Amino acid sequence: MADTTKQPGPDESGGGLPARQRTRFPGISSRAYEHPADRSALVALRKLNGFDAVLKQLHGLLSERSVRLAFLAGSVRTGEQQFRRLYEMNREAAYILDMPQVPELYVTMDPQPNAMAIGMDKPFIVVTTGLVELLDDDEMRTVIGHEMGHILSGHAVYRTMLLILTRLSVSLSGIPLGTLALQAVIAALSEWFRKSELSCDRAGLLVGQDPEVSMRALMKIAGGSQLHEMSTDEFLAQAAEYDAAADVRDSVLKLMNVLWRSHPFPVVRVAELKRWADGPEYEAIMAGDYPRRDDDRNASVRSEAKASADSYRESVKQTADPLFGLLRDIAGGAADAGGRLRDKFGPRPAGGAGTGTATAPPPPRTAPDDDGDGAENDEGTNRGPGDGS
Repeated sequence: MADTTKQPGPDESGGGLPARQRTRFPGISSRAYEHPADRSALVALRKLNGFDAVLKQLHGLLSERSVRLAFLAGSVRTGEQQFRRLYEMNREAAYILDMPQVPELYVTMDPQPNAMAIGMDKPFIVVTTGLVELLDDDEMRTVIGHEMGHILSGHAVYRTMLLILTRLSVSLSGIPLGTLALQAVIAALSEWFRKSELSCDRAGLLVGQDPEVSMRALMKIAGGSQLHEMSTDEFLAQAAEYDAAADVRDSVLKLMNVLWRSHPFPVVRVAELKRWADGPEYEAIMAGDYPRRDDDRNASVRSEAKASADSYRESVKQTADPLFGLLRDIAGGAADAGGRLRDKFGPRPAGGAGTGTATAPPPPRTAPDDDGDGAENDEGTNRGPGDGS
């Protein structure tokens, strides 16, 4: 059950902010907020027992320590005496997501608004001064929650694992990876990275627990600090227009523009986050119904892969993009054509006409009605891709 006790936060430490009760999620698994495509990849990689632990140890020996020392020397680490409100927000976010440990939070001088989670063994979070100056406290809380999501999911670990495995498989095959094949791998990884950003937008929402604030933060990252000049509703209208596009040419250009990006465009992120916030998953999590990390080892690779495929199919159904609409029409037309060919040239019932256009009588029942519903049993029909027996 979710915990609605008051968290330690800026309001308790002299920050002057009004108290706000937020729900805590004891033992929450990252699977609760991960996008199906992201979750499918992560569940498969987590099954490689021991690889992640070794990778963390090796990375922590030199590379991660070097990066941490660089930020320790060149940035400001938040604490009781430095950026205290950010320090308390960081503690609160870790408390809400029941993080195993509270990561350090650094502020680094950079006018470009940005935030990142760094490291595998002892990950930490870095935010730029540009981001601190751009966002208000509630918006910043969602960004810190986003980075906590990356840490809880282990994105740094498993992204590195997949890159290593990809290189290893290429070297063992003895076949040099050609340009086209390499581009295909990079494109697939970029798609996973984009879906992982959608996952962590959801984690940020679980920390902030206000969809309007989460969407507002993304809108400000896209358009700057002049919030009075912007409208969330209009920004969502932009997202709808971008999704619909004008014609197939725009659809192709959209694919080309996003192919190598590690992050989805802001309007896409806002639309995806609103769709999730309005759906049953977010409501269930807020009510305390969510996967626990104690059950992560029992997660099924097959079921998560099916969930990922279902998610992509649903996205194709929902989009107004003309290219995907054309593909739907082609697929539907092919199915209709297949049905017509089957009806015309397929086997006829006994006593039916051989050729021509006469309508054949209905076929006799081939199976008894065992289930008592008054309908014929028709096993094996209307079974979509991925449906098991």
